[in-house]
Amino acid sequence: MNTDEEPGVVLSREEAWELLQGSRFGRLAVSVANQPDVYPLNYLAAQEKIWIRTNPGSKLAELTVNSLVAFEADGLSDGTAWSVVVKGVARILESQTEIDAADLLPVEPWIKTRMWTHVEVTPASVSGRRFVLGAEPERC
Repeated sequence: MNTDEEPGVVLSREEAWELLQGSRFGRLAVSVANQPDVYPLNYLAAQEKIWIRTNPGSKLAELTVNSLVAFEADGLSDGTAWSVVVKGVARILESQTEIDAADLLPVEPWIKTRMWTHVEVTPASVSGRRFVLGAEPERC
């Protein structure tokens, strides 16, 4: 079957991780009692983990009930787009040694508020695609 569709190029884990490292804004997906939630947030991809700073609220409460999460970041540049999804386990940092180390990471809040709680996402899988942007092909 001949097709003019271009669904995108599958990225290697290394390519996907490099794109994550070059971005700062993404979405964290959590699910509790079969009710999904998605939270936009800023992050840092470093040391093969996703690092997030936040405050107590729904997101943290949901992470304590179900630590399995998905994280997505996307980007656009020069006629192309990319999307990377990380699936893994989120953990709220509790030891003072870990918190002190995380405080040194350049994770900046979106809003003018202090974010006291650090969350680390350890990936179980990393996948991504790159797309060439363009108009929908004409139908035959």
